[in-house]
Amino acid sequence: MMPNPLDDYPIHQSSESMSHVTTSDRNFYDRYYFNGFTKDGSVMFVVGVGTYINLGVMDAFVLVSYKGQHRVVRASREVEGANRLRPSVGPISIDVEIPLERLRVTCEPNEWGIELDAVWNGAMPASMEPSHYIREHGRIIFDSSRLAQTGGWTGTLTVDGTKMSLTDDNCWGTRDRSWGIRPVGESEPAGIRASDPFSWFWIYTPIRFDDHSLLIIMQERQDGSRVLEQATRVWADGRHELLGRPEHKLTFQTGTRLATGGTITVQPHGQAPLTITAEPMLPVHIGIGTGYGYDADWRHGMYQGPLKVEGVHIDLTTPEGAARMFGICDASAKFTYTDKHGTHVGYGLFETMVIGPHNQYGFTDMLDGFAG
Repeated sequence: MMPNPLDDYPIHQSSESMSHVTTSDRNFYDRYYFNGFTKDGSVMFVVGVGTYINLGVMDAFVLVSYKGQHRVVRASREVEGANRLRPSVGPISIDVEIPLERLRVTCEPNEWGIELDAVWNGAMPASMEPSHYIREHGRIIFDSSRLAQTGGWTGTLTVDGTKMSLTDDNCWGTRDRSWGIRPVGESEPAGIRASDPFSWFWIYTPIRFDDHSLLIIMQERQDGSRVLEQATRVWADGRHELLGRPEHKLTFQTGTRLATGGTITVQPHGQAPLTITAEPMLPVHIGIGTGYGYDADWRHGMYQGPLKVEGVHIDLTTPEGAARMFGICDASAKFTYTDKHGTHVGYGLFETMVIGPHNQYGFTDMLDGFAG
């Protein structure tokens, strides 16, 4: 066996070559996620690049929502022969220029009309989130770690012939790096889990303000009990301030599960409560066309052959196109809150997913809409 280029760095965590991970679980993954959006809500893009070493697959996507059009270019390749120091799949690649600070994301010209050449600059230090761990019927379903960061973009984005200049003044965003175990690849038989009622309530809001960021996560079961939670304020100098247990009060579009805004309230120890208002600007359904599990023919880690590149285009201005949007939604959003220092205005990600029953909002079935 040939050594891996990573083997030349003193970063080993086991006696194995860096070509391998320490678990044989098929669901091991290692992924980049980025988003970028203009503060006027006119455009949003999302980029993902993932490696699924035990499935032998690396894949990537770039999604752009602009002028009512949902466009995706996606690519999949075999891991063998891939340079994991510079992940590249078809036209999409990532260069880590300064770890945890600056990365370059590229999508070369392609027939689906999406081009991107942009540098991510972290505005605040990258932060580790709480571990995500779920065990069901004795089997580990989730066991992952993730770092998160807010920042901005410099470069260019081209969509269907329209070239846009990205600067830190007009294009902010968030990113994360996650790795570990979660369901990926071809669907497995559910087995005993088929009899379990499924409920997944999720709010994820990394937010950038001028001199700090807020990182808030909530995952709940049907009864509101928590699987995962975090509420942290991160300052530019690296200080982390715990903000207590976050609580939510969302609004939904009647007849759907599309969150139209709401508030998140936290109460730091010994301080007055803080209420953060979320105002979504541009909702982007990242599960459609990108591999997050809603498309039977394209899931993250699914084997597509030595190399495959293709695109998806959905016109959201038509009833048929709009009806295809469901599930997890990544919305660019404006956030405001007031404390003893005044009113703070920031921009970030308002990611929500509500599948299955949830008592607080009156959902009783898998995908029934909000009754109002």
